[in-house]
Amino acid sequence: MENPTDFVHWLRSVAPYVHAFRGKTFVVAFPGELVTAGGLQVLAQDLSLLHALGIRIVVVHGSRPQVAEQLALRNVEARFHNGLRVTDIAALECAKEAAGELRLDIEAAFSQGLPNTPMAHAAIRVISGNFVTARPMGVIDGVDLQLTGIVRKIAADVIQPIMNAGGIVLLSPLGFSPTGEAFNLSMEDVAVSAAIALRAEKLIFLTETPLMHDIAGTEIRELASHQAEAVLLANFLPPDSAFYLNSAVKACNAGVSRAHVVPFETDGSVLLELFTHDGIGTMITYENLESLREATIEDVGGILKLIEPLEADGTLVKRGRELIEREIHYFSVIEHDNVIFGCAALYPFAKEKMGEMACLTVNPEVQAQGDGERILKHIETRARESGLTKLFVLTTRTSHWFLRRGFVLATVDDLPQDRRAIYNWQRKSQILIKNL
Repeated sequence: MENPTDFVHWLRSVAPYVHAFRGKTFVVAFPGELVTAGGLQVLAQDLSLLHALGIRIVVVHGSRPQVAEQLALRNVEARFHNGLRVTDIAALECAKEAAGELRLDIEAAFSQGLPNTPMAHAAIRVISGNFVTARPMGVIDGVDLQLTGIVRKIAADVIQPIMNAGGIVLLSPLGFSPTGEAFNLSMEDVAVSAAIALRAEKLIFLTETPLMHDIAGTEIRELASHQAEAVLLANFLPPDSAFYLNSAVKACNAGVSRAHVVPFETDGSVLLELFTHDGIGTMITYENLESLREATIEDVGGILKLIEPLEADGTLVKRGRELIEREIHYFSVIEHDNVIFGCAALYPFAKEKMGEMACLTVNPEVQAQGDGERILKHIETRARESGLTKLFVLTTRTSHWFLRRGFVLATVDDLPQDRRAIYNWQRKSQILIKNL
């Protein structure tokens, strides 16, 4: 190894991700184009690594180019309506043929085990079956899509024990009805339905499409689901990218924590997306705008009621109503049924590109539900959008909470000049800083 120090630093830097992902369910979906491009062997190696780290994996594959190839071999014309394949009996036979070949190829890829390869000592079992119940899509715009279907149900109660036993579950873009019919499904529909049914932590689409850009040409790296919906309404994305993004939004709005749209062109794309800060794709998250938002003047009373007990016991610096009214634009709040039960403020120091998070408070009755973490992430997002590169806090009692979330201890000399000048030496607050 040329530089052992860099390797050790990198390995330590990914440790937080390993701890966070262990035991979580990831649904990883890829189109048939990945197989055509020769990426299956490497993907199997990367997914086997995730499996070895304790991540529960469900794999969903597509088969569009393989079905097209089978149709061409049988001299059957492919028919589409608004981007949806019209699946007659001949096309369904081609879909079955393609799915069968891909299943065997995927199982073979996960069966690798040669010494001196990433799959050495791996003993992974890939389990597939009739886990997807489907129904016909029916007639759309007067066109009968015949045996093209949509997912009705995922057998989550059967899949969970398989993952608990250490197996990787493989889902094909085929589903079956209670009457014994088979239906041709879209890979995206199966993946979204599986992620929702299994309460997956992540849904990852490895795509043939490049990284998404906005109208100005800027890379789209992270979107809240409502922002992604606005992008879709603007209608500037290529159709394939828009289809993936729409599927990601659907998953997040139904409870999946994170969805990722990642170009598979880069070697190790799934690892780079998961174990580096910025990733290489687009991440979509769900944020309930009705509960986590920037504060308004009407929220002053709720904020005061929330922070007054902590001001009384000395946890927070005392703030009066007039001060909060003047600074309300710095605050963010969480509310439920018009009751404020969490807040924090972000004070920017533009010259040093730093921001101070102050007054982070969650109602004791709802603590330990992750709302403090949600507020912190919201403040971090506000800071990044304001062009800030560092976030700092001053605390007398909660330093360990911040240390567990990526902050590091600092000194008064590390503060912005204006904030350093008003540091309260009597309180002797600890200073913690986090790079954004």
